[in-house]
Amino acid sequence: MNMTISGRVWKYGDDIDTDVIIPGKYLRTTDMQVFAEHALEGIDPDFSKQVRSGDIIVAGKNFGCGSSREQAPLALKYAGISCVVARSFARIFFRNAINVGLPIIEADITCQQGEICTVDLQQGKVHCGDRVGEGTKLPEFLQEILLDGGLVAHRKKQALK
Repeated sequence: MNMTISGRVWKYGDDIDTDVIIPGKYLRTTDMQVFAEHALEGIDPDFSKQVRSGDIIVAGKNFGCGSSREQAPLALKYAGISCVVARSFARIFFRNAINVGLPIIEADITCQQGEICTVDLQQGKVHCGDRVGEGTKLPEFLQEILLDGGLVAHRKKQALK
């Protein structure tokens, strides 16, 4: 099972809440493109215009705090984010990210905006430049859910066995 992700860093600080990740005024839709177009506009209005598929968010503590909206990790995933690295996550965001198939890892590492970062979810390590951050290794069952594309896809796959 290969759980290594590399991408360009988008750097954010502490307490990035779900209202900033996807503002409430966009929650009336189920159009993932709308979520992607407005992801992080509360703190980074140019994000959706500049993000590229495979990019990685590196943030501080308490990422995804605030409401329990599942649209927050969906907005990041559909904007092209391949992984979110943070010192810590709000528990409901952590669970929602796994459920929708957005890879995440708790690790304390310093990265610069635009730097290339490599995340090894199996080993629980994050590499930015010559720095290595020891992260919290995801349990194997969560890695399987992510590999399957999220909880619904994982349960469907299990039902076929």
